Amino acid sequence: MTDRRLVIAGTGSGVGKTTAAIGLMAAFARRGLAVQGFKCGPDYIDPTFHAAVTGRQSRNLDGWMFPADTVKEIYARGSAEADVSIIEGVMGFYDGRDPLSNEGSTAEIAMLLDAPVLLVVNCRSMARSAAAIVRGFQLLEPRVRIAGVVANQVGSDNHYRLVAAAIEQECGIPVVGYLKRDEALNMPERHLGLVPAIERGELSGLFGGLAEQIEASFDLDRILALAESSAIEAEARLFAAAGVPRAGGPVRIAVAKDAAFHFYYPENLELLEANGAELAYFSPLAGQPVPWDADGLYIGGGFPEQFAAELSANEAVKASVRSAAESGMPVMAECGGFMYLTEAITDTEGRRYPMAGVLPGEVRMQRKLAALGYRELTGTAVNALLGEGGQAKGHEFHYSVYEPPAGEAEAGDPSNAPQPAYLSKGMRGAKPDGMARGNLVAGYAHLHFASNPSLAGKWLDLCEAQREKRKRRTR
Repeated sequence: MTDRRLVIAGTGSGVGKTTAAIGLMAAFARRGLAVQGFKCGPDYIDPTFHAAVTGRQSRNLDGWMFPADTVKEIYARGSAEADVSIIEGVMGFYDGRDPLSNEGSTAEIAMLLDAPVLLVVNCRSMARSAAAIVRGFQLLEPRVRIAGVVANQVGSDNHYRLVAAAIEQECGIPVVGYLKRDEALNMPERHLGLVPAIERGELSGLFGGLAEQIEASFDLDRILALAESSAIEAEARLFAAAGVPRAGGPVRIAVAKDAAFHFYYPENLELLEANGAELAYFSPLAGQPVPWDADGLYIGGGFPEQFAAELSANEAVKASVRSAAESGMPVMAECGGFMYLTEAITDTEGRRYPMAGVLPGEVRMQRKLAALGYRELTGTAVNALLGEGGQAKGHEFHYSVYEPPAGEAEAGDPSNAPQPAYLSKGMRGAKPDGMARGNLVAGYAHLHFASNPSLAGKWLDLCEAQREKRKRRTR
């Protein structure tokens, strides 16, 4: 069996790999091919681009968050029935968690999947020097398969020919396409309104323009030929429990899903379903309360600060969230979901918007990045999801900071005050983080169930047990 897959890598951040990846997806889709998108690393935004262009759910491939076999399984599951898979890299090709190894890098994913690589090089103000850059990338890790080069930011057709001649002579690989300097083809910055704009179709013109440019200046037939690889063989270990019914029937999980809350790793949701969950999506933005028959509540990340006024005005929704949490329903909230559970969000202009008030303290937006990076999470004794000593891996990326209340505990009932949910370890060390109380676990970290597949079943067990308690109380 054969498979067509390509890693679109860059020499560094900002060289145009997202533009090239999205453009190739759009161009192949216009040919009538089924295109599957993947993203190296934990990012949520680029996969949203991929899904908008291809019509298929994009997936993250991460060599640090989960084992090599899991990377292969997620790839095989996602690429099923696709004609070609485009795997967009992260940062520079060799950049990852450790500057002394390939851990967490695009190069690691390329080697795990034995995937050919198209290296995107910013060729502005250079010709023969571009060959030296490509040659260095070839020599640093002999196990990677750099199959071709994309020349970005070229000034003219003649400039492209100079660059291509130098690279092909010195590096022995083809330059398969180029993009000229054109501000109209730049991908928008990842500002807060970007994902909703994609979902409304406001970037379709950009995608169409990219496809036309790629068709005009890339050798698509040669790229498809370079993409030919052996099929990936992977066991379905993550989803081994799929189809095994729960004795008490499906566990109904309410999942907040709209423009304010939409950052969910697809495998998290699929693992819940595989372990016996029935997902009930609802939109807090649209004024939809937590479904009355829910057994658990999952509020993912997103942009609640972008829609703070609307979320704040929906009193019935906030009341339903408070009622669910106070009833003992298991609640999992990540980043934007955590922000929504606090007492208020204050934006960068100083405007304060009351939120659900499930957790004490408030969140304040700032213009500079507050946290970014991988996290190793170890559960505390009060963490109903991980359990004491239980582990998972995840990621943080946010511009807000949490401000606890002035007192150490909630007024009226100090014993009911939330405690740290986990010990969070990043590049700068470890610290207690997140908040847990009863069956509620919340924090800034987005955890990936594939880093600890037992978590999905464990959380549903908790939801099922709470459902049985509720039934006994109502008899």
